[in-house]
Amino acid sequence: MGILELHHVGYIYSTKYQKVEALKDVSCVFETGLLQAIVGRSGSGKTTLLSLMAGLDLPSSGEILCAGKPTSSMKLDEYRRDKAAVIYQNFRLLPLLTVAENVMYPMELKGMNARAARKKATELVARVGLPESVLNRYPALLSGGEQQRVAIARALGMDTKILLADEPTGNLDTANGENIFRILQSLAHDNGYCVIVVTHDDGMAARADRILKLEDGRAVR
Repeated sequence: MGILELHHVGYIYSTKYQKVEALKDVSCVFETGLLQAIVGRSGSGKTTLLSLMAGLDLPSSGEILCAGKPTSSMKLDEYRRDKAAVIYQNFRLLPLLTVAENVMYPMELKGMNARAARKKATELVARVGLPESVLNRYPALLSGGEQQRVAIARALGMDTKILLADEPTGNLDTANGENIFRILQSLAHDNGYCVIVVTHDDGMAARADRILKLEDGRAVR
């Protein structure tokens, strides 16, 4: 049994002029210990699927199970806080907070005291390969690759087993993209995370343990 299971998931949203069937009968199992890629052309439903797995909405049909429990039976804000962490292409670091404060933020939201959160933030920044000297710097003073590492450290601070990454190397050069891929791969293989990556990067997808390909909202082989 996987930690995240999709059973006949469909999703329909409405625009001003029409209803759009973004996902159609998607079934898939995502497991811990693996780096799994979701691929497909623009408009194929990748980002919509990631959003549902992140708990931003519920499927219009079918269900998503997290550790055997339907997300429809959970409070979505609690699911987002406790079950699935998201890493974004554009990092989404808070510009007025230091690196340490950015990484500490989700921990403090969950009730951890500042001293313990600072200690853990220091450990997580080291874990993603950044020196302790970055802790008191602001995001604008970091390179794109460094910002993405901070974003990963922040996601790890949420203490979930599901990491969802939306084009995590999309804004990075080849060398930094490779570094981020290796960090995500290590988190899956060495630390037992369920890492799910939406990507247009064929090289990254080819090195994933499993691939889910979407076409027009459907999963294809």
